[in-house]
Amino acid sequence: MDKFIAIDVETANFEPSSICAIGAVKVVDNLIVDSRYSLVRPEPDWYAAKCVRVHGITDDDTFDAPSFGTVWSQWTPWLEGFTFVAHNAAFDAKCIREACRLYGLEPPEPFKCTLTAARKSIPRGVCPSKSLDSLCDFFGITLKNHHCALDDALACAQLGIILL
Repeated sequence: MDKFIAIDVETANFEPSSICAIGAVKVVDNLIVDSRYSLVRPEPDWYAAKCVRVHGITDDDTFDAPSFGTVWSQWTPWLEGFTFVAHNAAFDAKCIREACRLYGLEPPEPFKCTLTAARKSIPRGVCPSKSLDSLCDFFGITLKNHHCALDDALACAQLGIILL
């Protein structure tokens, strides 16, 4: 792909619209050229303990954060014209679509998936798992802070350059 945006979200609870952090990395001609990150005040605004254990984000972190609608509206010009890529895109796409619906925004299309690409291109048994962290280990990609939306988006961008 000539250009894409690798994107990752973290959720506060089990509602897809409850995005509490979003990271995005822009790739043009197989080069990472820019990135964005924002904490987001989730909707609905409550945190499940299981989600907090995964990403470490709490209500204290997002109490004064902008809504998804504000962040997405500010990012829209930067996002336009790019294909979206995510690792396990079904999850991220569902969350972004639901948050867009909630705020009356146009959801992005299309989404490509590095998980699907890895499953198609890496033979079973060669890489023990197709999880983001396992694929990073397999390809020698540094994943600084797994479940930080920006770090996961950066890792996904690097996988996208390799796999897509």
